[in-house]
Amino acid sequence: MNQVQQFVAFATAARNGSFARAARELAQTPSTIAKSISRLESQLGVRLFHRTTRQVSLTPDGQQLFEQCQRILEEVETLRTYAAGARGELSGTLRVEASMTWGKRVLLPVLARLLERHPRLHIDARFSDQVCDVIREGLDATVRIGPLADSRLVARLVGHQNLLICASPAYLARNGTPVSPEDLDQHHCVTFRVPSSGRDRPWQFRVNGESVERHPPSRLRLGDGEAMVEAAAAGLGVAQAPDYMMFDALSTGRVVEVLPRFRPTPLPINVLYPSSRMVPPRVRALIEALTEPGAMKLRIRLA
Repeated sequence: MNQVQQFVAFATAARNGSFARAARELAQTPSTIAKSISRLESQLGVRLFHRTTRQVSLTPDGQQLFEQCQRILEEVETLRTYAAGARGELSGTLRVEASMTWGKRVLLPVLARLLERHPRLHIDARFSDQVCDVIREGLDATVRIGPLADSRLVARLVGHQNLLICASPAYLARNGTPVSPEDLDQHHCVTFRVPSSGRDRPWQFRVNGESVERHPPSRLRLGDGEAMVEAAAAGLGVAQAPDYMMFDALSTGRVVEVLPRFRPTPLPINVLYPSSRMVPPRVRALIEALTEPGAMKLRIRLA
C-alpha cells in the first residue's frame, strides 16, 4: 500500500473511530488497515492512535495529522466525485449534521428524497444539539440556525426560522388573549431552560422595529422544545418556540398563535461546509434539495 493510501486509511479510521468501520468503508480487511497505519506510524516516528481491545482514539500527534491531511483528502474526494458527477452519477457518502429536532422533522425527509434520486449516494446524518467542529469531525456540511461565527466555513442560506408564541384555545378561553408582550406578566408562561447554563432563555420580540427581550414569569420550565409545545397544547400556558416545532400543533388547531405582530426577526438557516475551491457535488445536491420549491414542507404560511 503506497503512502497516499496509508493516509487515506489513517484518515478514514480517524473519522470513524474504528479500524473495522474504516475497512468496511474502503472495502478492505481490518488487518490491512491496521498494518497500513502501523507502517505510517513507523515512517513518521509517532504513535497516531491509542489502541484498546474495544476502540481506537487519536493521540495528540494523530489529531494534528488528521487536521492537516483532511483538506488534501477532501480535495481528492471532491475530484473523484466531480468526475462521477460529470457522468450524472452522484455517489460517495454525504456526512451532514443538524440540530436534533430540525434534523428529524425537516432535514430527514429531504435526505430521503436525495437517496431516492441518487441510488449510489450514501448518507451519514448526525442529529445533535451540541455544536460540532465540522472540519475536525470530517463532515461535509452542517445546518445551523441563527448568527454564524466560524469563519473557516462557507455559508449558504437555505431558509429562515420564525419564533412563534402560541397557546391552546382552551387556555385562552380561560385566561384571555394577550395583546402586548407586557400582558404576558399576567399569564402562565412555559419557558425553556438552557441546558448549558440552567437559565431561562429570554423571549424575543420586535417592538416598533427594535428587537426586545423579556423574561416572562414562569410556573413551568422545560429543557426540551417539543415538550414545551405539548405543554402549551395541553393548556398549561403560553410558549415561544420555533415554527417547525409548532407546525403539527398549529395545523391541527391544538394551539393558535398570539402576538403575531410582535414576532421577532426570523433567524437564518445556513448550510455550512469547509472552504474549498470546489464544492463537492453531494454538498451542492444537498443545498439544491433544501432550496427547491416546497423542499422544507414544515414552513408555515404566516400571517
